Amino acid sequence: MGRHSLPDDSTPHGTGSPRAPRPRARRRTAAIATAIAVTAVAGSIVALRGGLLPFGRSCGGDSVRLEVVASPDVAPALEEVAGQAREDGIRSDGKCLDVTVNAQPASEVADALAGRPADPAFQVWVPDSRLWVDRVTDERGSSLTAVGTLASSPIVLGAVPSAAKSLGWPSRTYSWTGLTGAAATGDGLRLGVADPAHSATGLLALARIGAADRKEAGSRSAAATRTAAAAKLLSERVVDGDGQVLATLPRDGSGAEAGNPRRNQALLLSEQAAYAHNTHRGGGPALDLFYPADGTAQLDYPYTLVDDASMTADQSRAANRFLTLVADTAGQRILRDHGFRSDTGRADSRLTTVAGGRDPQPYTAVADDPPPAGDLKALLGIWTTATTR
Repeated sequence: MGRHSLPDDSTPHGTGSPRAPRPRARRRTAAIATAIAVTAVAGSIVALRGGLLPFGRSCGGDSVRLEVVASPDVAPALEEVAGQAREDGIRSDGKCLDVTVNAQPASEVADALAGRPADPAFQVWVPDSRLWVDRVTDERGSSLTAVGTLASSPIVLGAVPSAAKSLGWPSRTYSWTGLTGAAATGDGLRLGVADPAHSATGLLALARIGAADRKEAGSRSAAATRTAAAAKLLSERVVDGDGQVLATLPRDGSGAEAGNPRRNQALLLSEQAAYAHNTHRGGGPALDLFYPADGTAQLDYPYTLVDDASMTADQSRAANRFLTLVADTAGQRILRDHGFRSDTGRADSRLTTVAGGRDPQPYTAVADDPPPAGDLKALLGIWTTATTR
């Protein structure tokens, strides 16, 4: 992924049987408040934990402003939490908490932060995946401190009902190579994906395909060849980013739309994106979800402090306060209502049903950790080579 500076008008646009969770996820969650508290004044943190600060509904007087930039999928939920905080007169260290949440694709923000000096005008960044934070750190960009994850969403294949039925949904399950192979056989499933160079969903899906190829192929070179072939296949129906991929589905249930070769029959996307589509799809077909049988990846939404050493004490306390609001019961309910799982990745049957998942699809499986930044760079090299031939 090349580096790009944000455009001059780039002020981000505002937005109005389960398995036990992994111990790693629980430890991350337990450490969240402690990690941020290091940057704040100890006395105020003690007062916050002891409930000594005023959090009444009337919020006149001084306020503390916190600027948050978030991935467009999670930004509406965070804006709802921020709006509720304003309505309830929530305070941070006695000052009104004024949180502004702006939506910006994570790839664009990462490109800006990877080039120093970035001098960002925001204090908190919530990308859709920690891979963007790792990338900025790997390139020695702006100082970032990821202090926990707010939510999660597994990566799946969503298909319109006619295509899902032809693939044997819901009773039949597939491996990653089986799902991509469905696009290469017979008439071929019209399978769309967001560009892995700009989309964590696309890149992590390609990483899972590569992992399956390494497991199934007889040699490393054979695995690389297979992954390159899969990348070439996916590139034939690629779109620039996550915001465009859902627009490639049929716009209605007509035969003309279903048969339109420019319309995709299936997409690689997150469970949350499928949930949002199925609840706001208008006249278009709903999606049925396939959860790969050989493991999946997930988006994990890290709550990330940007150059925390330059934050004021008020900003540090505000970042801590907003995090506690998102992590508490009401905040998690808002995230769930927007289609997100908790940070542990535990499946929610109601959410999964709305998103298009059904038994016996393995939707309760725990997602694998993402590959290291170096491996993802190598994978992007394969993608670039395959798509430029």
